[in-house]
Formats: sequence, C-alpha cells, structure tokens
Amino acid sequence: MNHSKINVRYAKALFSLGQEKNQIMSLHEDICKIYALCGQSDDFMQLLDNPIITTSEKKEIFQKIFHSCISELALDFLLLITENNREMEIPGICRNFIDLVRTDQGIMPATVTTAEKLSGEILAQIRQNLEKDTGKKIELTDKVNPLLIGGMILRISDQQYDGSIATQLKKIKSAMLAK
Repeated sequence: MNHSKINVRYAKALFSLGQEKNQIMSLHEDICKIYALCGQSDDFMQLLDNPIITTSEKKEIFQKIFHSCISELALDFLLLITENNREMEIPGICRNFIDLVRTDQGIMPATVTTAEKLSGEILAQIRQNLEKDTGKKIELTDKVNPLLIGGMILRISDQQYDGSIATQLKKIKSAMLAK
C-alpha cells in the first residue's frame, strides 16, 4: 500500500476519534510534540526504523518517553501504530493530522524568511496583515537565511512571494546580461 495513503488513513482515523471525544486541540498539541521530536531527534528516528528492537520494546520505550507529556489518547494511538508495525509512518501521520486540524479550524500556515531575526512585534504585524488579507487565522513561522541579504520571502500555503534583495539583484543581473 502507498505510504501516503497509510498516513492519510491513520491521520483521518485519529482526527475522527479526536472529534468524537472532543479532544481535537489537546490532541493537536500532543501530535505537534511528537512531530517536533521526529524532526529534531535522529536517535528517535533511528529507533522507529530499527528492526532489531521488537515491537514490545518500542512500545515500552514510547511509554517511558511520552507518558508524562502527552494525553492517554495520543499515547494509545502511538502504541496502536507500533503494534501494526507502522512506526516509520509516524512523521507522515503527524503531518497529515496537523493539516486536517488546520483545515478544520480555518488555519493557514505561513512562513516568513528574512536575513535577520524579526522582532515579535513585526511578526505580529505580519500575521495580522495576512489574517486581514486572507480572512483566515494564520499560523506564522519565521526562519532566518543570511544569504537573502535583506527583504523577505513569504510563503503562504503553496504560494511564495519573494521580495528578497538577493532575488532582486539576480533579476537586475539577468536583465543587464540580456541586453
């Protein structure tokens, strides 16, 4: 079976269960924690992929890692995924679940990339302007890329607006070379 189909099915099942138990937002927080761990810890990802560690050992490790920081519902779901030998799908399931919650709550993800770290005040202003323009709640992430020199790149869902100085310089260079 296609891995993306597996991810979507598990995410939809978890989403439905969260709605049924009226725990969507707390479940969302828990799944975000798990997803962040997947992105930040190579050791955790190696644990998921290690065929030498048995299913029961992985379940025991998950209980030790997560028992005090996520809900029982989220932990039970992790254990179910592990029992079904789908633990390598955890990052994809988490990503799909987060997307389902965003869609359900009318939240649109956006990323602003700048050459230097932006202040909280400026980020709040960007978020406010985007919410006004889109009519949706914006989940804003900020990134720093010194190669941009200045300006910013704004990515909203699948659209990107590039107002970086580096890109403007490239455009000028191309225009000059074309003549």
